[in-house]
Amino acid sequence: MSYEKHLLDARTDHQRALVNILHTYYFIINLMNDAFKKHDITRQQYNVLNILKEQHPRAASVNLIKARMLDKMSDVSRIVERLRLKGLVVRQNAIKDKRAVDVTITPKGIEFLTSMDPEISRLSETVSNLTAEETTALNNMLDKIRTRGRGRNFSEYATEHKSHPAF
Repeated sequence: MSYEKHLLDARTDHQRALVNILHTYYFIINLMNDAFKKHDITRQQYNVLNILKEQHPRAASVNLIKARMLDKMSDVSRIVERLRLKGLVVRQNAIKDKRAVDVTITPKGIEFLTSMDPEISRLSETVSNLTAEETTALNNMLDKIRTRGRGRNFSEYATEHKSHPAF
């Protein structure tokens, strides 16, 4: 179904807004996938590397990485193993808990992220047609949406609003 058809099928402005957000999300995800494919990396792998870079020089547990991931459905252990095979991270048994694994970004991993900076800057241009005021308003609205939905599942939210999205 086309984007325009989804928008027409939405019964309320709130539903149209949700459909619009979803279409924009997938538009941006596709741009990201294309950018990351050039570097033979996935969005999830990039996310893990950024988490580890923020922790550097400290190690991060797999549980910490999972908690900070944007995509909560990601298999962090598998992602870490793929990054390890590329030489971008090192993993070792945790000192305090031998069942846990600590992960650290390597110098090669930091260089890799730095090499991607121009590509990430180009992705940011996706919203460069917005004014400073529009960007601030968009950020505020998106924050407001996430804050409203945080801590509740869909059925709790839908019951409160007595409606379901039109998709």
